Amino acid sequence: MNRILIPIDFSENAERALAAAKIMADKENTELLILHAYQPYIPDVSVMPGSVLPGIGSPDYSYIGDDLEANFRHQLDGYVANVVAEGYKAEGIWAVGGVQSAVEDAIEEYKPSLVVTGRTGTGGFLDKLIGSSATNIALHSPCPVMIIPPQAEPKRFSKVVYATQFEYAENDILREVFILMNHLGSKLTLLKVSADSQPDIQPDNQYLDDIKGEFIIGEDEVVYRKADSVLDGIEDYCDEVNADLLIMSTRERSFIEEFLINPSVTKKLVVDTHVPLLIYHLRE
Repeated sequence: MNRILIPIDFSENAERALAAAKIMADKENTELLILHAYQPYIPDVSVMPGSVLPGIGSPDYSYIGDDLEANFRHQLDGYVANVVAEGYKAEGIWAVGGVQSAVEDAIEEYKPSLVVTGRTGTGGFLDKLIGSSATNIALHSPCPVMIIPPQAEPKRFSKVVYATQFEYAENDILREVFILMNHLGSKLTLLKVSADSQPDIQPDNQYLDDIKGEFIIGEDEVVYRKADSVLDGIEDYCDEVNADLLIMSTRERSFIEEFLINPSVTKKLVVDTHVPLLIYHLRE
């Protein structure tokens, strides 16, 4: 990997994302791009300029905004300095505006190999229906994206599960995954979960034979499970084997397919999973 982009907000979730990025990085060859998207301070419009507040007088909001910006810039510089002190290559990126647009702009400019972002707690109704910033970045980024949930404390990625439905050709992605497994020294298991709510479109052996024809995969490295839902089956298996990392691929969907006919399991996992999730993108 040449560059890893890590959006941070100076929270514990940012620390977890940075820890995961350092695991993925090669100190000699990988640059960590640490991005903060600053939201300028907007004063309370109900307090008119020149208003006198009890015990405060007439507040000067320009100083408040300047102090906040200086503080956040100082924190970003501190993050970069700490990472460099640990022996990594790093650069800070200061952006103004929303995190999603800042990440999209940074991806376009720097062309990172991976984005690693933290996620807050389980999303509410709008997160599940439309998608939070993390969800949109994960599903639509041109490069792979790793989501670190608040329950995770990344220290290593040794037990890795690749969840697949064997419905599409995935060899291009698996080549990248196996390179990553060699770098991390990880054990990879291919997991297929069957559920009545998501029937098979193609026979499993069609794509599994293609995979085995290119990669060395033992019989014990392909696992089949039956569950009430694909999502539950994936999470239950990850808990059973104490997986450190879950990998999935997602493909572009039309609006009708994504929201009305066949909601994406990947999107649900982005919002709900308690296991770090690495998403690759199948391009059609």
